[in-house]
Amino acid sequence: MAMALPFTSSQLSWRSPDCSQSLPFLFSRYRLTGPYLLKSCVGSGVRRSANRDCRVFCQSNKTETLQLRRYSPLLESSFVPGNSATVSDEWQAVPDIWRSSAERYGDRVALVDPYHNPASKMTYKELEQSILNFSEGLRAIGIKPDEKIALFADNSCRWLVADQGIMTMGAINVVRGSRSSSEELLQIYNHSESVALVVDNPELFNRIVETFHLKASMRCVILLWGEKSSLADEGMDGISVFDYNDIVDMGQKCRKVMLDSHDAKQHYTYEAISLDDIATLVYTSGTTGNPKGVMLTHRNLLHQIKNLWDVVPAKVGDKFLSMLPPWHAYERACEYFIFTFGVEQAYTTIRNLKEDLRQYQPDYLISVPLVYETLYSGIQKQISASSNARKLIVLAFIKVSLVYMKLKRIYEGTYLTRSEAQPPHFVSALDWLFARTAAAILWPIHMLAKKLVYSKVQSAIGIWKAGISGGGSLPSHVDLFFEAIGITVQNGYGLTECSPVIAARRPTCNVLGSVGHPIRHTEFRIVDMETGDVLPPGSRGIVEVKGPQVMKGYYKNSSATQQVLHEEGWFSTGDIGWIAPHHSIGRSRRCGGVIVLDGRAKDTIVLSTGENVEPTVLEEAAMRSSLIQQIVVIGQDQRRLGAIIVPNEEEVLSAARKLSVADSSTADFSNETLKNLIYSEVRKWTSECPFQIGPILIVNEPFTIDNGLMTPTMKVRRDKVAGYYNKEIENLFK
Repeated sequence: MAMALPFTSSQLSWRSPDCSQSLPFLFSRYRLTGPYLLKSCVGSGVRRSANRDCRVFCQSNKTETLQLRRYSPLLESSFVPGNSATVSDEWQAVPDIWRSSAERYGDRVALVDPYHNPASKMTYKELEQSILNFSEGLRAIGIKPDEKIALFADNSCRWLVADQGIMTMGAINVVRGSRSSSEELLQIYNHSESVALVVDNPELFNRIVETFHLKASMRCVILLWGEKSSLADEGMDGISVFDYNDIVDMGQKCRKVMLDSHDAKQHYTYEAISLDDIATLVYTSGTTGNPKGVMLTHRNLLHQIKNLWDVVPAKVGDKFLSMLPPWHAYERACEYFIFTFGVEQAYTTIRNLKEDLRQYQPDYLISVPLVYETLYSGIQKQISASSNARKLIVLAFIKVSLVYMKLKRIYEGTYLTRSEAQPPHFVSALDWLFARTAAAILWPIHMLAKKLVYSKVQSAIGIWKAGISGGGSLPSHVDLFFEAIGITVQNGYGLTECSPVIAARRPTCNVLGSVGHPIRHTEFRIVDMETGDVLPPGSRGIVEVKGPQVMKGYYKNSSATQQVLHEEGWFSTGDIGWIAPHHSIGRSRRCGGVIVLDGRAKDTIVLSTGENVEPTVLEEAAMRSSLIQQIVVIGQDQRRLGAIIVPNEEEVLSAARKLSVADSSTADFSNETLKNLIYSEVRKWTSECPFQIGPILIVNEPFTIDNGLMTPTMKVRRDKVAGYYNKEIENLFK
């Protein structure tokens, strides 16, 4: 049985030279055969199937309305009639990068995706064609320019194709990952006014469909991975369902017709995507309330693509390992950037990261501080598990290397200081001479440690050029440790609202303790928290930034936009920090202009004494203890600070046995013993901090994304934690 199904009016139409009187052709029908299910986008409520072969038919000639075709100027230049002579090589839209990359690196492997079914490997040319096919497939099913398409999926090659396919045709993608709650995804879908959903797999769709039923308006669903037959039927009446291959195959056939027929192109009015068109809506993590939709334009994202090379000098053939969620602006901008340099990217997961680092041996790892903290903890655990003699030697080597690297920073001029006063020439010369001499004495020991110990650690970790850390605060002890053992970690700074990178440490000027210099075309200033006056270098205040990467605004939220985005273009980050003063001589002579962060204004705890406390300083210090898995410092409006702590049960038990407060044959010991052990660790590691932690609350349930106490970008939701343990906190401070 065969049945023809009409497409909507936005479908591709053309005149054929083979028909008398130039009859219009309409790409409008599919046969009801084959395994590919299709539901009508116009809501007939009938589940239908469409095979991959498009059928063309003639209609009598009649007056038609030209359809608007928004296009990526460079990538889709061949589809625009008479435009080949005027095409510029300058990127005007993010998808334009794929034409340049396909021409330069065509047969090179662009990406490897081993953990999806089927496993995938794509060259640059194949990636470009897949993006073009996906984009044309979206046009074929009736998606129009400027419409919002929700892309709820995790990291994979198909995410990248879908993301860029949506952008190529001038639609706007609204991105989020699978670990967000159904309620949050529904809120994002409805607030963004999305008309269709691109979803990762049947498991995610089946989890959210009950929440979305009757509360979200969907014309169609596109499944990136898995079988359509696995999708739940509930609430699916009138919704078209496609899988990834349906869209790509439809797009491929439609593109062929467009390329083969000049007349087919005459049925459209063409409009190039402009730099200031919105490319994507990225909703903030919501650490301080409901997520806000950040409107990022093609200009915003292209600024990142064109200016990140100073931070990551990628070259053809470099290997990158990708594990962050791609809707995270940091991962996303970095991926766009690296693919313009002919690199090979492999996708991994948190579960497979350790093995893939060892096996794949990437040149670069772009990730969040938590990953580097995990690697640090793993190395420390291996050292602790060594024999006493070996452990003693390794720890001695590390201590020497830490001192050596500190001396090296002094004589190289990258030792951070906040003081505006420049040292006298004589004092500076003595300081340099002492540091140089002492470093020369320690150098042989450091090199011996590098040969005997650090080289093995680097081979095990497998990061050969640099780890790029962003998306959160990198603890200083982790930073210092990796520098000591010879693994370069470059810390950076950014926000979703800034596309996101605004500053980063360079390979040639990696100033520890800072987030580096501003990237190109970016300005910083520090303003007083109360008056808003601009402060001089070295002064602490609110960080503001200005540059081409700053967002267009928050979607449908002008009041929130006005709170953070000033008329002159300055964006208030809400972070507290300072700019290093410029010195022409001395140990800080190369630090001038680097940005140093001290915490977030909204995180600042104000005690009843009127003192302001930055909790991250204490938390980072306490986290150096292997007994502490997670910690949140509390104390707003109290006389003293407290903390909510999730202990590392395995390490606590080991410590208790060493101190003979727990039996070696059992895991049982009193809550009082546990509390004393943890409190002792807190006091030990925070002793040099300006404030001390008083009462502590020990909790067994970790802060996770699943229980809502962490954001999808793995940041603790302080307000949620405080609310969750509200009664316990009240009792703690009584």
